[in-house]
Amino acid sequence: MGNQIIIEEGKHTLSMNIFISLKHRSFAFLWSGQTVSRLGDNFYTVALALWVLEKTGSAAAMGLVLICTTVPQVALSLPGGVLVDRFSRLSLMLASDLLRALMAGLIAFLAASNRLEVWHVLVASAIFGAVDAVFYPAYTAVVPDVVPADALPSANSLRSISLQLAGIVGPAAAGWVVARGGTPLAFALNSVSFGISALCLLAVPRISVTSRAVEEKSPSNALQDLIQGMRTVFQSPWLWITIAIAGISNITLSGPFEAALPLLVKERFGTAAQSYGLLLSFAAVGSVLAALWTGWQKRLRRRAYLVYGPWLAASLMLFAMGLPLPFAVMSLAICVWGAGIELLGLAWTNSLQELVPPDRLGRVASIDALGSYVLLPVGYGLAGIAADHWGAALVFVAGGLLSAAMIACGLLHPAVRAVD
Repeated sequence: MGNQIIIEEGKHTLSMNIFISLKHRSFAFLWSGQTVSRLGDNFYTVALALWVLEKTGSAAAMGLVLICTTVPQVALSLPGGVLVDRFSRLSLMLASDLLRALMAGLIAFLAASNRLEVWHVLVASAIFGAVDAVFYPAYTAVVPDVVPADALPSANSLRSISLQLAGIVGPAAAGWVVARGGTPLAFALNSVSFGISALCLLAVPRISVTSRAVEEKSPSNALQDLIQGMRTVFQSPWLWITIAIAGISNITLSGPFEAALPLLVKERFGTAAQSYGLLLSFAAVGSVLAALWTGWQKRLRRRAYLVYGPWLAASLMLFAMGLPLPFAVMSLAICVWGAGIELLGLAWTNSLQELVPPDRLGRVASIDALGSYVLLPVGYGLAGIAADHWGAALVFVAGGLLSAAMIACGLLHPAVRAVD
């Protein structure tokens, strides 16, 4: 009986670990605001796609909108990281939310008055991308300021879970809102979501998040700050090797999955839309399970293997997807793929937050974002072209094998394996 009580208490403690970060008031407000904002983003994305299609009837126009968002985000990621380490992170996030609330509200007003034009959307998309270049490094860097190290796995996992759930619930809810209230209402709700996020940021006690970066920074200019951030990355093989592999693997790993999966599903299972949506749901399930497991941990150990192991597993699952698998096995493979990518991302974020000096975390996070994602559009393009010419299955097989080889080579480096 005594042993049973101990076991039950252990299970209870394990189940509560994922919520431990919410005991910290600052993070609870931060996470709540971001959860609402993420849901609003889905409303905006769905409404924007429907509006552009109705206005132009062109898929290329939507591609131009995505380019206008991505290019400023990538181009300004390094300056954004410098700002994050030089100024109050919470203040930068608050200014970002207020600006995005204003832009979404303006789009809603123009749409409601039938004055919205494509160029308005392109300008707004560029502003959103520029603001994101500051907001997301600031969020990554501020989390260690508001929770202790043993709550970081919980904090990062809860953020990921809310993102995944918003991605599942948001599009369906947005479609319902657009069907009944039109795109202006969906745009307006996105504006409201940014406003709620801003209010949550205002509620974060400022005394508890006095940025260590602001306290410790020495007089320097922005260029010196950027050079210092680059030096921090290149002096650590763990950092620069992982970022370099991530950048290249976006061609061989992310490119095939994002660009060629619809074609693969159509070639193999015929009914592309239903099967494709169901497979993406399995990927989301894998992501949520990985986030739950990570959130249960008090501290992450042997992080080199916790980053590279799931990464390697995801590559092998990509290879397996290229084989003639039945739908049930394909679903399992894509679920493991989602779990691997999610666990990789959470372990990597946690490692940055714990191992990078706090006063340089914003810059390192922005360098990571730039290095990891700059080649993503290339991966999309190459995977799409290759799938059209040689078939999607071959792209998955080749991409999986190439990714696995690169990741295994990275793990061979002693400095990478030494990270705990």
